[in-house]
Amino acid sequence: MTLKPVRKAILPVAGLGTRLLPATKSVPKEMLTIVDRPLIQYAVDEAREAGIEQMIFVTGRGKATLDDYFDIGFELETTMRERGKSLDALEPSRSGFGEVVSVRQQQPLGLGHAVWCARHIVGDEPFAVLLPDDLMLGNPGALKQMMMAYAEHGGNIVCAQEVPAERTASYGIIAPGDTKGALTEVRGMVEKPAPEDAPSRLGIVGRYILQPEVMDILGKGDRGAGGEIQLTDGMAKLIGSQPFHAVTVDAVRHDCGDKVGFVMANIAVALQHDDLRSKLGEFLDGIRPG
Repeated sequence: MTLKPVRKAILPVAGLGTRLLPATKSVPKEMLTIVDRPLIQYAVDEAREAGIEQMIFVTGRGKATLDDYFDIGFELETTMRERGKSLDALEPSRSGFGEVVSVRQQQPLGLGHAVWCARHIVGDEPFAVLLPDDLMLGNPGALKQMMMAYAEHGGNIVCAQEVPAERTASYGIIAPGDTKGALTEVRGMVEKPAPEDAPSRLGIVGRYILQPEVMDILGKGDRGAGGEIQLTDGMAKLIGSQPFHAVTVDAVRHDCGDKVGFVMANIAVALQHDDLRSKLGEFLDGIRPG
């Protein structure tokens, strides 16, 4: 069987970021920095590493800075050149022609609806979805690990991690089948089940590789948990008609939509920087409870 390549990725970025107020009152949460670059940059870098050629931002009002960030800053670059400064630091923030496109989600109707808003750009191709709130630190990146599984098994691939039993109501939870190494067959999914109703503790976290047929399902507008169009519900209807697997990736996840998660992500990334590790380590060593 010849697999269609995954060339496009949807990045839903229309959320209001209310958990990070007041910082997100006028700045998109995806533009808040993790050490030296905005959160959106990490998701784009991960997608590029995995071979994605086009990023589709599903935006809302007040999110124009996301597009501006990946544009060429003519005035800034001209001034830096005139002053003999290197432009290397700006290279990741530059997008090629057509690499970044945007579409609006005009109503907050859920993640499934946000993905559906990109249907005309995706067309009849398989596509990836990355939730920038979920910063995944791994080498190789989480999406590239999933791409390796896709190359072997095709179909649909979701990223999964074990979650505490008391947190199942915050995730889509997988009903697992056979497991081989990091790969688990997906036999069913439940969106945000109570702990006593959860079929496992294998939670879906913010990375997906999906076949285009899911768009037709999402387009029916069926509402699920919270009265929203849930991506998990749409994916569940593909099970049985297409291969469906979960990959437990070798990566550390930080929920950067949460204040504690955001701070922890900054520390984790800073500790990866040779020029920051020593001073930050001294600071952390000096902290004492109370």
